[in-house]
Amino acid sequence: MLNFCTLFDSVYLSRGLAMYNSLSLHCKDFHLYVFAFNKKCYSVLQALQLKNVTVISLSEFEDEELLRVKSTRTRAEYCWTCSSSTILYVLNHYSVDHCTYLDSDLYFFSSPQVLLDEMGDNSVLITPHRYTRQYDQSKKTGIYCVQFVTFKNNQQGRTVLEWWRNACLEWCYARFEDGRFGDQKYLDDWPERFEGVYVSQNLGGGVAPWNMQQYEFERSGNSIIGTELKTNRKFPVVFFHFHSFVFVTPDYFSPRPYYKRNETSISLLFKSYVKEIKQIRNNYPAIRASELYLHGWKYYKYLVELLVRRGLSERHYIKLLHEN
Repeated sequence: MLNFCTLFDSVYLSRGLAMYNSLSLHCKDFHLYVFAFNKKCYSVLQALQLKNVTVISLSEFEDEELLRVKSTRTRAEYCWTCSSSTILYVLNHYSVDHCTYLDSDLYFFSSPQVLLDEMGDNSVLITPHRYTRQYDQSKKTGIYCVQFVTFKNNQQGRTVLEWWRNACLEWCYARFEDGRFGDQKYLDDWPERFEGVYVSQNLGGGVAPWNMQQYEFERSGNSIIGTELKTNRKFPVVFFHFHSFVFVTPDYFSPRPYYKRNETSISLLFKSYVKEIKQIRNNYPAIRASELYLHGWKYYKYLVELLVRRGLSERHYIKLLHEN
């Protein structure tokens, strides 16, 4: 059995459920521990009674050390602070031999089993950002992405995990300072600092807006196959990270204009995600009501960025994205 954990609040409910649905579709034997980061999220998830899911409330999860720093962190910073602690909570409270933390805005296109198999006898698995050169922020935000990180429940795994938790309790902010950024920059030296840390080589684990320019995509049966343009290396897409996916209005979704995309990536990757989000919102009106949309200056800032970075050609992509 594969064991996963994630965290989100009611604002991210539709994205968290989309991730769960995609995992259920492609992973036969798994359990997902969801840390509900507000009361509305907890009540909705409890009512849904999702198969293979354990819902954990903040009151169950938070300890004195987390509560001590909570008031010093923004909403996002506190979520980052807690990522390592959610994994440790699962390892401490449930009989599992490993746990993989998932960002709630991932969407699976095939089984993640291949990623876990890849780590072999190692105790920790981390995934690189693999930034396209023009978007490379590794010096600021880190070489590796916290999106999918696995820890085995053994001494090696716990040594790394407990070090990470303590580091995040001490400092975890949305700024670059003294070689740190959030919870993520800490991972940069793990392969050298610790034994048993494996860096995933599977290009399918971690396709994202900041690296998809390096690949071409095609459908093969029920799979999405990527081809690395530089090497012509082919790989099944395991998951896509829908980072900065913008809920502009209740009926209008958009990838962040900052990153370049093409018609194929819209059709094969983004369109599946939008369809899933729409289905969830239609089935559960309470979830739709909890989402945040762009208002005021944020809406106009988005429109300006869209026009400046993507131009009028973006109208074609947005239309394609929302077609049935």
